[in-house]
Amino acid sequence: MKNFLVAAMMLIGLAANAQEGELNVGGTIGLPVGDASDAFDVTGAIEANYLFNVSEKFKVGPSVSYLHFNGEGPDVAFLPLAAAARYSVSDKFIIGADLGYGIGVRPDGNDGGFYYRPMVGYKVTDKITLHANYAAVSRSEDLGILGSVSVSTGTFGIGGTYSFSL
Repeated sequence: MKNFLVAAMMLIGLAANAQEGELNVGGTIGLPVGDASDAFDVTGAIEANYLFNVSEKFKVGPSVSYLHFNGEGPDVAFLPLAAAARYSVSDKFIIGADLGYGIGVRPDGNDGGFYYRPMVGYKVTDKITLHANYAAVSRSEDLGILGSVSVSTGTFGIGGTYSFSL
């Protein structure tokens, strides 16, 4: 994990040398998948990232979001801190990914873990992008004397972002 964070900071540092950037804010609503679908009914997320132009088609930068899993039992939530990358396949379509660490933020003591979020988007306008994504936090869950097991809390979602050119 330490190597990943060093690589992410280097990537963001290189991007900081770029001339222009954009602030993106948005939200996503989704359905839990895999193991999470047994315990949760719906998910929601809000996000913000600042992307630096590395080239005409490629942007990278830091991202922060809040990912919430809601169900009949106790809710689970994460605060993902990540490095984001976006590539414009065409004038209208983008692909991207966020990689980082999702900090567990609920009082029930859920642990954090490796956060990843691949996505595909469609630019409705220069400022508005609609997207579909898969977001997950992979973590180790302690089972006491039985040891620990790897758990991935994931969701498939749709949402949108609004971009502010800075």
